[in-house]
Amino acid sequence: MNAIITVVGTDQVGIIAKVSAYLSAHRINIVDISQTILSGNFVMMMMADLTGSDIAVDECKRGLSSLGDELGVSVSMMHERVFSAMHRI
Repeated sequence: MNAIITVVGTDQVGIIAKVSAYLSAHRINIVDISQTILSGNFVMMMMADLTGSDIAVDECKRGLSSLGDELGVSVSMMHERVFSAMHRI
């Protein structure tokens, strides 16, 4: 299963490192990643492969959300198909 993870918030040191470390700790592979800074705002999108994950999807979502709270950024995760359907023109 692939999921799209988005991170948005004020730029600061360590956002990519901490999100990546969380995913790695749960055996979640980052398949693709894009990040940019827009007017001081950090914006990142990742495609992650949860096939080998050692935690359930809902638990991963909660963990990423909690990590976002600690970092002062918004972190969300959704199934790749849901993301694609939402952004279809």
